[in-house]
Amino acid sequence: MLQNIVVQPERDAEGQPTGCYLVAVGEGRRLAQLLRVKRKEIKKTDPIRCVIDTVNDAAEISPDENVTRENLHPADQFGAFRELAEHRGWGAEEIAARFGVTAHVVKQRLRLGAVSPKLMQVYRDGGLTLDQLMAFAITEDHARQEQVHANLSYNRDPSFIRRDLMKMHIPATDRRAIFVGAEAYMEAGGNIVRDLFTEDRGGFYEDAALLHRLVIQKLERIAADIQAGEGWKWVSVHIDYPHAHGLRRAYPQPVELSENDTAAYTAAQEEYDRLSSEYDSAEELPDDVDQRIGELEAEIERIDALRHAYDPDDTARGGIFVMLSHDGEARIERGFIRAEDEKPEEVADGNVIDGVRVNDDGEIIEDDEDGNDVSALDAEDDEADEDGKTLSDLLVRDLTAHRTLGLRLALGEQPDMALIAVTHAFAAQAFYRGVDAHCLDIRPISSPLGGHADGIEDTAAAKALADRHAGWAADMPRDVAGLWGFIAGLDQASVMALFAHCASQTVNAVKQPWERKPRAHETVDRLATAVALDMTAHWAPTARTYFGRVTKAHILAAVREAVSDEAADWIASMKKQPMAEAAEQLLAGTGWLPPLLRTAQPAWSDEPQADVDARTDVAEPEAADLSAENIGAAEEGEAFHEAAE
Repeated sequence: MLQNIVVQPERDAEGQPTGCYLVAVGEGRRLAQLLRVKRKEIKKTDPIRCVIDTVNDAAEISPDENVTRENLHPADQFGAFRELAEHRGWGAEEIAARFGVTAHVVKQRLRLGAVSPKLMQVYRDGGLTLDQLMAFAITEDHARQEQVHANLSYNRDPSFIRRDLMKMHIPATDRRAIFVGAEAYMEAGGNIVRDLFTEDRGGFYEDAALLHRLVIQKLERIAADIQAGEGWKWVSVHIDYPHAHGLRRAYPQPVELSENDTAAYTAAQEEYDRLSSEYDSAEELPDDVDQRIGELEAEIERIDALRHAYDPDDTARGGIFVMLSHDGEARIERGFIRAEDEKPEEVADGNVIDGVRVNDDGEIIEDDEDGNDVSALDAEDDEADEDGKTLSDLLVRDLTAHRTLGLRLALGEQPDMALIAVTHAFAAQAFYRGVDAHCLDIRPISSPLGGHADGIEDTAAAKALADRHAGWAADMPRDVAGLWGFIAGLDQASVMALFAHCASQTVNAVKQPWERKPRAHETVDRLATAVALDMTAHWAPTARTYFGRVTKAHILAAVREAVSDEAADWIASMKKQPMAEAAEQLLAGTGWLPPLLRTAQPAWSDEPQADVDARTDVAEPEAADLSAENIGAAEEGEAFHEAAE
């Protein structure tokens, strides 16, 4: 044989040689020689050359022989490395150096060696794959491992096993973990579980109660600092925004700058303009100039913020909510007035109407929870095929919440279309029994969207809508008695803009799984077409917002539609999370939207121009202008779709 068998003397309990030898290296070769004896190729007494080793430890040289040449069974490798770590006290770096592998590989095998012996035997017997065994190694709790294994169904995907094992833990990507930070969490005594076999993105926070307490404590410190600095009467800390608080909100009002602030603003603006003009053609600013421009921008923003301020009376009676945003930052909302803190003269009388709804025949109309006429629900609604049924109800609600936000923003920018939408809502309730045939809640009620889609209130569209609302609120008179005079004094364009903004607040295009309002959702589609809603300006498909929440088939279909069949084939073999992340990168900038968020072109947008001109010639001037505007919007939408294709 080219390689000799290595043997070591066998010793009894007292440490004395027994006269026999144990094979440390070459067990397969020894068995091969026994097979040759069985086949009568050699005699049982034929000598076999061996090397007697009395220096090295069999526990070391046996894995060395196999790991660096031909691998042992993985289960044997796990046990061998663990024995060296426990009995010899060697660390991962030392074991890695002696066996020619990386320390990360050693750590992985040591972790696998910590899997429950019962599961290791199942793996030896072929009942588990190596990927599944690695998934169980995310925790060293043998009882938990065995419990999850016993409850496994037909779905044995490693990601499912990891999720089940870690369902009581908090991933490091969670907003609470981001807000607190790993260092503060571990200083408080928390433990982070790491997965050595996958990209765990920072691990899993083991103590959910501790993490929750740390989040509240940090938010309370921020709230206390704001209260002390700004003088609010009360502060309220929450993880999530308390949407049903029912409080009136005050907004900052325009104020005059002091002479010092005015002078400082003028000086900063002049210096900023001078530096910008002086270095306008420079490809790169000098460090000192760049730093100075940053300081001037900060000073200008600081003074600009002083142009609006809360009334001291509102601050003395009002409070703030301090919450955690979807991206792990503190979110502060100011100016809320509790009912007990309202001034007596500000409490309106007669706002509560006690009565019932009746139709023209005097019959009582029975409403459901959403205010819909139960008696008017057609039988065909029960059989209606709901759009987007292949998607989860939660995702449908999420996407339509974003669509609602986009419609609110778009409708508020088109007063003439807002007038048509509101008129339609009134007419649908006045002349027809189907009160669900409109998508504007004209009570008026503005349904909060934060409970339908996480993080929606932190999007650019939500901030634009909030800024528009705050801008109007800042111009309103403080006393409602002066509101009539304020509106009467506005020019026609301002009145229409205010009307459009108020109407846009009532748009509700959210789909709930229990709703049966097909005609209302048809009206949503018509409204989106009428305002030429472009959801690519407000929403983009990412692994978090879409691809991680649909099936792999949906992901591949989106990639095929937006990119190519080759791109879909390239990611088809990936696991769910890597596939979702790859799809996010592939579709970035393509303008692709799921069907639920797409806006159809109006049917008349494809008519010949002569027909359109003829139709507008016989219409009233206002209608002609409106049609022309819609045609222009449709042409812009068509150009967008062509560009996306």
